Amino acid sequence: MRRPALLSLAVAVSACIAHAGPAWTDAEKAAKEHPGFELQGEYVGTMKHQDGEAKVGLHVIALGNGKFRAVGYPGGLPGDGWNQEEKITAEGVAKDGVVVFSGDEGTARLAKGTITIYPPESDEAVGTLKKVHRESPTLGAMPPKGAVVLYAGPDDVENWKGGKADEAGHLQQGVTSNETFGDHTLHVEFLIPYQPEDKGQGRGNSGLYVQGRYEVQMLDSFGLEGKHNECGGSYSVKDPDVNMAFPPLSWQTYDVEYTAAKFEGDKMVSAPRVTVKHNGVVVHKDVELPGNRSTTAAPSKPGPEPGPVYLQNHGNPVRYRNIWAVRK
Repeated sequence: MRRPALLSLAVAVSACIAHAGPAWTDAEKAAKEHPGFELQGEYVGTMKHQDGEAKVGLHVIALGNGKFRAVGYPGGLPGDGWNQEEKITAEGVAKDGVVVFSGDEGTARLAKGTITIYPPESDEAVGTLKKVHRESPTLGAMPPKGAVVLYAGPDDVENWKGGKADEAGHLQQGVTSNETFGDHTLHVEFLIPYQPEDKGQGRGNSGLYVQGRYEVQMLDSFGLEGKHNECGGSYSVKDPDVNMAFPPLSWQTYDVEYTAAKFEGDKMVSAPRVTVKHNGVVVHKDVELPGNRSTTAAPSKPGPEPGPVYLQNHGNPVRYRNIWAVRK
């Protein structure tokens, strides 16, 4: 009989998770103040094997206190060649600006933006990877004619309940749009903070709630598995088809096509549906959402009424810009 109360307590505690370590929202400042920032990121190159050379991508994740994790992707980076099947993971430690990763597949040495890979028990390099900086193809997308511009700069904080801009002019988390929407498309650009000493749901957590009801998760999920509660996930509904999370302090995009639930009186006759692009890649295609319940912590209950855009405050300094919607 106590289970619902315990579940409610767990949800309340989860909603209050905040970061324990430092959090940066500015890349230049992070680079000056934290030596791990410029080492983390995406790397691409080739590796030799018995049949020739093959492309490979690699994520270097900063874990704080000089520790790093490398995740290798045969074929290339997620969304750019990786077959979404095999991955290789290794742990590393930084010393004098160099990170050495060791695993069953061999050793990788990261220094000055280059990763050199060596097979087990050999000092002959078989691969070289260079750091790359990808951008979403929809980054900076201009609102089309007839769009509702929700945030183009600090003057637009009045478009949001609780709206505040930071020193850089970016919208801060924990806001609800004054405008409400039924069927619509939505463009949101967001910046996940750099929090190398934090873990899990306390690391860059926020969420985009479409109609204030259904969450597309925001989280520092760089190099993670790609689950429903990670970046790009339809929270509690579906994992993203691929984890397209960029490194923290990279501007990322969500482009959403949303079809609202349809009602006849109090009866829902068709469930809401959503298609989501994360950094230009489709991660949910025409997915049916549960019309009988909203996502955890949603400000709006299911129903026929239009709903707002809600950007969740989960205790982490997530930032937003260039937000617009088009009613269908």
